[in-house]
Amino acid sequence: MSANIRPAGVFDTSYDQDFMLRRTRADRILSYGAFAFLLILPLLTAAGPLGLRLIPELWIGTIIRIAIATIAVQGLNILIGFTGQISLGHAAFMGVGAYSSAILGRELGMSFWLALPLSALITGGVGLLFGLPSLRVKGFYLAMATLAAQFIIPWTLRYPLAHLTNGSNPLEVPVPSIGAFTLGRDFEFYYVVVPLSVVLLLAARNILRTRTGRAFISIRDNDLAAELLGINVFAYKLQAFFISALYAGIAGALIAYETNSISLQSFQLDRSVEMLAMLLIGGAGFPQGALFGAAFVNLLTQWFIPNISPAIREFLPRLLPFVDPVNIFAAVNPILFGLILALFLILEPRGLAYRWEILKISWKIRPYSH
Repeated sequence: MSANIRPAGVFDTSYDQDFMLRRTRADRILSYGAFAFLLILPLLTAAGPLGLRLIPELWIGTIIRIAIATIAVQGLNILIGFTGQISLGHAAFMGVGAYSSAILGRELGMSFWLALPLSALITGGVGLLFGLPSLRVKGFYLAMATLAAQFIIPWTLRYPLAHLTNGSNPLEVPVPSIGAFTLGRDFEFYYVVVPLSVVLLLAARNILRTRTGRAFISIRDNDLAAELLGINVFAYKLQAFFISALYAGIAGALIAYETNSISLQSFQLDRSVEMLAMLLIGGAGFPQGALFGAAFVNLLTQWFIPNISPAIREFLPRLLPFVDPVNIFAAVNPILFGLILALFLILEPRGLAYRWEILKISWKIRPYSH
């Protein structure tokens, strides 16, 4: 939306300028400045080489988790937001990527840099398999078909492949390294995850500018009309499932190497629902939607809800004396998350990315932003 609008008096003077993602100098300065700030951020913590304490180290771990979640949700955005295909098994695909990378590293002795792309390709192949029902079904029925992946994949990892995955028990993952230099701390791993997430976000945005991206959007808007126009609907749906699972595999592998231990409990149905909520909050169909949604939900669950939960836990037992306080304490966090999500969908149904686009357009066309 806002990428096609420039401030008054600014025009494209060449095809190269028209093809650029950042068409004005101000846009490029802001983008490069934001990326440079992200790279400098760990250096301002106590773990940095200068030993500064300007920023808490806890922030680095939070940014890493947001970056990994952004990669996973961007894959879901390509499938749901760009192509209009529903999936409820995204966490299971992340599990495939996590366990594939762990097995490649443990059993075959592969380095992190080789295990990461191979596990992503393996996950993409699994995504193709579960994308086959999209030939015949769509909507609610496709959601049920992809929900099967959320049960089939964990069962396969838990029982038939238990000798490789350690079954229901946690599986240790080797620490990634570059030669003799290990990436065991958040400070080192930060410089792998954040640049990779930026590259994958730019790749997803550029998909929209290609023939494949335009085909995805046409299928999302009207698949029958797209087929009449000569678009191979089934082939492009499979491509969307493959790319979506590829992103999920990368995110799963990063989780495995970031935590150095994985278990099937991390890739259950509630994780898929959480990522779907991230996409809805961020804005499905917007390239920045995955980033906004992942950041909002992570900050909500890790900072905001834990800070207000104690006060609510003191208030609710007095309001509901007929309910066991133990049950109230267990339900506070899910209830708060559900209420905030419901209010958000009522007040901002198109997501944070849509509101961000409106704000940018209003700034560019000032003083006529009304």
